[in-house]
Amino acid sequence: VLQISKDDVTALQCKVVCLIQNGNFKEALSVINTHTKVLTSDIIAFEKAYCEYRLNRIENALKTIQSASQQTDKLKELYGQVLYRLERYDDCLAAYRDLIRNSQDEYEEERKTNLSAVVAAQSTWDRVVPEDLGLREATYELCYNSACALIGQGKLNEAMKKLQKAEELCRQSLSEDSDVTEEDIEAELAIIHGQMAYIMQLQGRTEDALQLYNQIIKLKPTDVGLLAVIANNIITINKDQNVFDSKKKVKLTNAEGVEHKLSKKQLQAIEFNKALLAMYTNQADQCRKLSASLQSQSPEHLLPVLIQAAQLCREKQHAKAIGLLQDFADQHPANAAEIKLTMAQLKIAQGSVTKACIILRSIEELQHKPGMISALVTMYSHEEDIDSAIEVFTQAIQWYQQFQASRIRGCSATNHGCCVFQPKSPVHLSLIREAANFKLKHGRKKEAISDLEELWKQNPKDVHTLAQLISAYSLVDPEKAKVLSKHLPSSDTMSLKVDVDALENSHGATYVRKKAGKLTGDSQQKEQGQGDVKKKKKKKKGKLPKNYDPKVTPDPERWLPMRERSYYRGRKKGKKKDQVGKGTQGSTTAGSSELDASKTASSPPTSPRPGSAAAVSATSNVIPPRHQKPAGAPATKKKQQQKKKKGGKGGW
Repeated sequence: VLQISKDDVTALQCKVVCLIQNGNFKEALSVINTHTKVLTSDIIAFEKAYCEYRLNRIENALKTIQSASQQTDKLKELYGQVLYRLERYDDCLAAYRDLIRNSQDEYEEERKTNLSAVVAAQSTWDRVVPEDLGLREATYELCYNSACALIGQGKLNEAMKKLQKAEELCRQSLSEDSDVTEEDIEAELAIIHGQMAYIMQLQGRTEDALQLYNQIIKLKPTDVGLLAVIANNIITINKDQNVFDSKKKVKLTNAEGVEHKLSKKQLQAIEFNKALLAMYTNQADQCRKLSASLQSQSPEHLLPVLIQAAQLCREKQHAKAIGLLQDFADQHPANAAEIKLTMAQLKIAQGSVTKACIILRSIEELQHKPGMISALVTMYSHEEDIDSAIEVFTQAIQWYQQFQASRIRGCSATNHGCCVFQPKSPVHLSLIREAANFKLKHGRKKEAISDLEELWKQNPKDVHTLAQLISAYSLVDPEKAKVLSKHLPSSDTMSLKVDVDALENSHGATYVRKKAGKLTGDSQQKEQGQGDVKKKKKKKKGKLPKNYDPKVTPDPERWLPMRERSYYRGRKKGKKKDQVGKGTQGSTTAGSSELDASKTASSPPTSPRPGSAAAVSATSNVIPPRHQKPAGAPATKKKQQQKKKKGGKGGW
């Protein structure tokens, strides 16, 4: 027909539809674009928009739909799909509601499924609490989408039950078809099992999650989006461990078409994990490249700059990392708090605790938080800077006072009596108590008194605070302490009805009183008389040495070191050092010079050892070396004879 009439509208329409049915979307779109004069937007708007949608030209598809003069039902259906892909969930929800309200055909179940998918996406990505649409969860698709919405709200246990129900419904519906095999059912269940594993991972059951993830990968599902998400989740479980497995899994996230199957936040999370994996595998340049790319895409996002700072810290460039974080905090004040917390952590790691405190105190929105106050006081105490710690308490208490005052000023005049006395908040009172305890601990009694008086004023029945106040005043103003002590309750009113015997004999008591026998009258009176006398502790006898002899007087110099005692003569030299005749016959030894009489005669006398008699001159009674008998000669002879016997037929 087209050979006869190339501009025949019906023939061109038929050709476009046939190409779409065969999946040749590019060729179909080419036919539409080459015959724009004949195939106007009114005639073929849906086919053109559908081709653009299937070719992932989503923005072009939206323009084509919006330019159509008449919005048919099928264009509205496609419009809803396009809005979902563009992540315009509010507009998408309105479009599907309008479709369900104004159409009645066999596709109503599919529209409800799409509507529940939009609600799940809002809950997951926009953190919107979904409204109850009143959809009956009769199919496994509806059950699955409902579970995804519950995951977005953090209701993990309920979501797991919904997924289990979805699995059951899926098996029932697919098993009714005789052509569907068990492998087909498992492939269909893969996405449900993937969400189950994700819930397990969120619950901290990482081993179970990892096992289920690997089972899904073994099935080799055709959905590249599902594989990419599972691979990414396995990488997050591995963290800095098992990096070789993580590098294998990264390839699944790079599959063709993944970018069209996942949301922007999912793709962003995958890119973040790629950068972290590059850091863990010491690919510094790759890590910097990926994090810089992510920062250019999302300039206000925290993770890219934190990854860059972490990489610099791994390279021992802490100063550069802190500078990078400071620049980001200056450029993006909205995210400055989290960045400054990281900077403080780096300063603490370097040992600069005082500088870390300065950074923390610059975070205005966190200055009054109990956690921040506790951290600062602990750090200043570690640095023994008590004045700064007290200043932190003072500033925080002043902030709560101003906050309380602003609330009082905000009261209307018709609220009778609301401004007469405004009790302090529990956090404020707790802060004052902690400040008082800290000051008492560090000897700042006068400063602690004002805080304790404020606490007692708020609760005059608080005996513990009153006791602390009296204790503090007793060191500063004893008279005031006496006056305040009158407010203490009497001992009778403070006595507790406690069975002391039962308490001491209880299972958890650290001290159990031994049951004593009945006492006689005399001994009872004796005990009563000695009740007020303190028992004297018996001195333990000192231990005596094993060889102690009471008849022998101990050495008076026994407390002195051996070298300082008068009878110490030094260490005894070994016999072998003084032996002569070592070695072969005729050889000389190192000690031969000491036996030479000519040398000994001229040498000066040696100094006496402590406690020894006066030294005899070296020249008296000296025997010439030839007449000296070696001390070890007989022993060496015996050894030689023994060697001969052992050797058998020896001889000279």
